[in-house]
Amino acid sequence: MAEFHIQTKKLNNNIVFIAVQGFLDAHTFEEMEKTINDLFDGGTYRLVVDLSKLDYISSAGAGVFIGAIGTAQENDGNIVLMKPSPNVKEVFDLLGLSQIFPFANDVDGASKLFA
Repeated sequence: MAEFHIQTKKLNNNIVFIAVQGFLDAHTFEEMEKTINDLFDGGTYRLVVDLSKLDYISSAGAGVFIGAIGTAQENDGNIVLMKPSPNVKEVFDLLGLSQIFPFANDVDGASKLFA
């Protein structure tokens, strides 16, 4: 199983880029949840989440984003998902989340969604 790893980087316009790698599931979702909640606690509600290196996401993993998007939007932010792998995109499609979350192919495209 791929090791789970999260990296964050501040961009301009109070946007934080989050790169997620490995498996986001029942064993790792709490780490993702803590990362997002820490950003929210710091007043950052504009998140770009790079899913291109995420090999697998479970419903527990997707639940982190479901729980967070409302808080982000209530604070004039959003969660933009970037380049999900086909497996991960399929989970979002099956759960009906592709209608809720904006998707982008690169950071520039994601940043424009916050304008």
